[in-house]
Amino acid sequence: MHTMRAIFAEERTAIGRRFNLLVSILILVSLVSFTIETLPGLDHRTHAILTIIDAITVAFFTFEYIGRLLYSRRTWHYALSFYGIVDLLAILPFYLASGVDLRSVRAVRLLRVVRVLKLARYSRALNRLTIAVRLIHEELILFAGISVVLIYIAAVGIYYFEHAAQPAHFSSILHSLWWAVITLTTVGYGDVYPVTVGGRLFTFGILLVGIGV
Repeated sequence: MHTMRAIFAEERTAIGRRFNLLVSILILVSLVSFTIETLPGLDHRTHAILTIIDAITVAFFTFEYIGRLLYSRRTWHYALSFYGIVDLLAILPFYLASGVDLRSVRAVRLLRVVRVLKLARYSRALNRLTIAVRLIHEELILFAGISVVLIYIAAVGIYYFEHAAQPAHFSSILHSLWWAVITLTTVGYGDVYPVTVGGRLFTFGILLVGIGV
C-alpha cells in the first residue's frame, strides 16, 4: 500500500520518478508505433507486432490510470482534471475498437495521439507552460474571441466584394471563410485571391490587421 501510494500520489519519491520515466518511455514507444502503422505496404507480421506493442502500452496506461484513481488524495478531482481526462482518452480508443469494429471511424483511432499530452505531466518545462496558460486564460479567451470575429468580418467583406466577379470561389460567406482564415494568418496559399479593385483594397486592410493580430 505504501509503495503504491509512493508511485501514484508522491511522484517526487525515487520510485515515483522511476515510474514516471518508464511511463514517458512507453508514451514515446506508443507514438512511434502509431506513426509506423500509417506506412503503406506493411506486412501482417509487422502489423501483429505493432498490435502487441499497442496492447502492452495500453495495459500499462490502464494500470497507471486505475492506480491514480485509487491512490489519489481526491479521486474525482483527478478523474475530472486535465491529466485525468487525457489519461482516459489515451486508453479509450483501444477498448472501443476492441468491442466494436471502428476501423472506419478514424476520429476514434486518432484519439491515440492524445497520448503525447501525457508527456506534459512528466516535464517541468511543460508544467510551467501549463501554469502560464492558467494565468493568462482570460486573455487567451479574449484573443480567440476577437480572432473569430475578425475572420467572420473578413469573410463577409470579401464575399460582397468578390461574389459577382468570382461566384465559384466566393459563392457564400461560408465559402469565403477559407479565404479569411488564410489571409488573416498571412499564409496566402494563392488558391483564392481577389480580382476586383475593392476586393484588393479590402484584402490590404485585412492583411494589416492579420499582421497586427
